[in-house]
Amino acid sequence: MQRYIIGIDTGGTYTDAVLLEKQSGKVLAKAKRPTTHFALARGTGEALTELLRISGAAPEDIHSVCISSTLATNSVVENKGARVAVIVIGYVKHFKLPVKAVVFVKGGHTIQGEEEEPLDLEYLVPLIEGLKNEVDAYGVCSAMSMKNPTHELVTEKAIGMLDPKPVFCSHRISRLTGMQERAATAGLHAQLMPVMEGFVAGVQKAMTEQGLACPMVVIGGNCKALSADRAIAEAAMTVASGPACTARFGAAQGEGECLVIDVGGTTTDIAMIENGLPLLTADGCQIGLWKTHIEAVDMHTAGIGGDSHVHVDEKGQISIGPSRVTPLAMAGSEIPPPGSWLGTANSSRLIVLRPEARDEVPENELTVLLRETGKLTPAIIRKRTGLGGIPLDVQLEQLTRRQQIFECGFTPTDALHVLGEIDLGDRTAAIEGAEILGRAMGMSGRAFAELVLRRTEELIENMIIDYIVRHYWQNSLAGFIATRKNHPVLGVDFSIKIPLIGLGAAARYFLPKVAGRLGTDVSFPENCEVGNAVGAAMIGQSTADRKDE
Repeated sequence: MQRYIIGIDTGGTYTDAVLLEKQSGKVLAKAKRPTTHFALARGTGEALTELLRISGAAPEDIHSVCISSTLATNSVVENKGARVAVIVIGYVKHFKLPVKAVVFVKGGHTIQGEEEEPLDLEYLVPLIEGLKNEVDAYGVCSAMSMKNPTHELVTEKAIGMLDPKPVFCSHRISRLTGMQERAATAGLHAQLMPVMEGFVAGVQKAMTEQGLACPMVVIGGNCKALSADRAIAEAAMTVASGPACTARFGAAQGEGECLVIDVGGTTTDIAMIENGLPLLTADGCQIGLWKTHIEAVDMHTAGIGGDSHVHVDEKGQISIGPSRVTPLAMAGSEIPPPGSWLGTANSSRLIVLRPEARDEVPENELTVLLRETGKLTPAIIRKRTGLGGIPLDVQLEQLTRRQQIFECGFTPTDALHVLGEIDLGDRTAAIEGAEILGRAMGMSGRAFAELVLRRTEELIENMIIDYIVRHYWQNSLAGFIATRKNHPVLGVDFSIKIPLIGLGAAARYFLPKVAGRLGTDVSFPENCEVGNAVGAAMIGQSTADRKDE
């Protein structure tokens, strides 16, 4: 009598939950709650509780819980994943990756799987000792390990004995012969393993609290369901989890060809539908600075969304994203009025120590100051401690990764409040913030809010154009596309010939004007505001049907 499937999408801003009837595929109930990054079980549990209350479904009626998560994607885009060292074994040309360290060690095998040179353990052991206080996880890639993984396995064992932290070896998933590609894959898995481990534990705790004993699966970037254990062990498989569910929901809308666009709080995701099916790419997708090299939906993600940080520098220049902050309108009583702290440059965001983390933060000059005050801008921190630039960014990044602080600032969500488009929080705080930043740019608060929305729409428009160019011509024109409006000689406009399908709570506010500029139409299907959760349940339904056959 397990009649229902629960789909959950844990996004950067909200956690959505839907109840899908297994036989008909009909959405019977839905719930939305804020994502509680510092305690994932809380937000997920609240969404589950509300969903079960609304629907009246009993725990024993649930066939499975299917999870879509943008947390892995967001941590890559915002560069807030685990600190990783990638150990590369063998004679190769040195290269760089977006990790804490890439270290090259003698060893490796030939194309026949024979040892080319012994693994340099005398160098490896002190290397690990030197790294263990600097990193949270390790990626290991040895020359021709797909033929003989011995050196990777020995290195993994050595790390386990000296520094028992997550380790990912490239031979476990990648058959690529290119060392840089395999090293990047190993590094990405390692970066996300601690993130996914904490996430899965939080969801399982929430399920237990709700009396749910059914299986839990995590949706991979290739639109397939992964067991919880596999989602942790091969965490990079979940990088495009959210976009995979976006694509699955979009493919169910009956359009043969279209672009499905999910505008969330932290990121905007784009996926293409051809012949009614999501496109997959064996080479992997591009997420921030990473090429995943893992089969996934053909998609593009960028750090632009409703909660993207709006920054005005000392010269009055505005930038939006890629980092996410809590909007002024949504911070409530946890922060003082913007007039007491908000400004340009290093005063554009407020660092807030979570009360429950006061006794958990490491003891240093920054955390002592945060314990005293609770809330400070980077400008005040620099003035009081002398910390600034990269050293301050590193310490704040570590506190953010541990969910011990959150940041608050002006966002496109605040701009929507200023203009009366939405009414979800404290509009007064948003208006005050817009007036302050508007003055810095010589305009009214309302004009500033209009500028923020226009720039946000332009960023999404440029992202769509660049995705299409990448898809058909395998090249990025991002630099040109972003500056084409201001070019002194060349004027270029683009149009697209297929419709857009909008997902996400913020999509209705940004996509209509984007579609208009691109000369196409946009639609917002039923349940689009929880589309990723519906897509996760649909993938779970398909998996269940195959098992029942």
